[in-house]
Amino acid sequence: MKTLIRAARPWGQALSDVSIVSDSTGGKIAAVEPHDPARPAGDATVVEGRGRLLVPSFSDVHVHLDSTRIGLPFREHTGAPGVWAMMMNDRLNWRNAEVPLTERVQDTLGRMIARGTTRVRSYAQVDVDCKLERFEAVLAAKEHFKDQADVEIIAFPQAGLLREEGTPELLEESLKAGATVMGGIDPCTLDRDPVKHLDIVFGLAEKYQVPIDIHLHEPGHLAVFSTDLILERTRALGMQGKVTMSHAYSLGSVNEATTRRLIDEFAELDVSLASVAPGSAGVADQLPIPLLSEAGVRLGLGQDGQRDYWSPYGNTDMLDRTWQLAFTHGFRKDELIEHCLAIASIGGASILDPNATRLKGTAHRPGVDVGDPAELLLVDGETVASAVMDRGTDRTVLHRGQVVAEQLELV
Repeated sequence: MKTLIRAARPWGQALSDVSIVSDSTGGKIAAVEPHDPARPAGDATVVEGRGRLLVPSFSDVHVHLDSTRIGLPFREHTGAPGVWAMMMNDRLNWRNAEVPLTERVQDTLGRMIARGTTRVRSYAQVDVDCKLERFEAVLAAKEHFKDQADVEIIAFPQAGLLREEGTPELLEESLKAGATVMGGIDPCTLDRDPVKHLDIVFGLAEKYQVPIDIHLHEPGHLAVFSTDLILERTRALGMQGKVTMSHAYSLGSVNEATTRRLIDEFAELDVSLASVAPGSAGVADQLPIPLLSEAGVRLGLGQDGQRDYWSPYGNTDMLDRTWQLAFTHGFRKDELIEHCLAIASIGGASILDPNATRLKGTAHRPGVDVGDPAELLLVDGETVASAVMDRGTDRTVLHRGQVVAEQLELV
């Protein structure tokens, strides 16, 4: 199959025609040529760029599809501070939503695709309360949209691994049933036994040969302590390139020397980071994006929860979250704002596939060159930075070189 994107501007540059060749296994960009209004399409399907920007499609690498309330009536937030209290509030309410969970998850994933996300890493809570019910809802959505997006599922111990008997066994069941990433969370503050917690996380990851994604909400020195334990195991077990730290809000809060050391070790061990562009944590507490980029640390972006029982925020639009990433870091220069979009697309893609193209500095703009995967988004905007500011709704989304959504009207 062939596709011709006519009159588009790759990363906001000159008007171009982009040729794509695809089959059932994927699509690749075959040619990027100066726009020629007389260029024959031959047997290719024509997608009209209409002068819009052409950028890589989004990679949401931190989303909780299993807790979504997108599309449902707005409800009062009832959660209390702290991970355990918020989790218990979710546990109390998630079964009582107006629409069954499987429908909610499918609707939310469909909206994400329509807004330009074709690569997803979603958490699926597994615990003694929900068992595999939430995992199965995410798995069903993955299957439903298998031709529109690639989805990874994290077996996620939101309630910890040690607080409730039988949790590790349920996590192992989910890995046998199709989860492709092993999750962990706050080894010290939630489970209060980091050694045993990490024994289980790394043990199951090794047994099923899957990567690891660890939520880290812990503060300051404690976050650094947990991170050092994770880095130690990553090195000892040869799991370079297979570990992601999510959130990690406070790793930059201790001192400059610790910040530099952690960034150097992340680069050495190829440990990646997934951010949700938090508004509640000070930018000074986070590891700085320019330094991470300079060191070659893989960094991706995600929506986190989406109008769920944890938070009223989130709307399935990664372009909005890209704006939030730039805003919360105080970025004003076009290069840094554009870099946020590169993080939200190529940065996340390199977390999902460590062998994929990686960002090399804040000015690197890969993803729309010959040989690149045809995971693409056409969006209106004068420049890439203006597109992030304006978040236009005239979008065409391509997955494996084929159009899967276009001319979105946000609701």
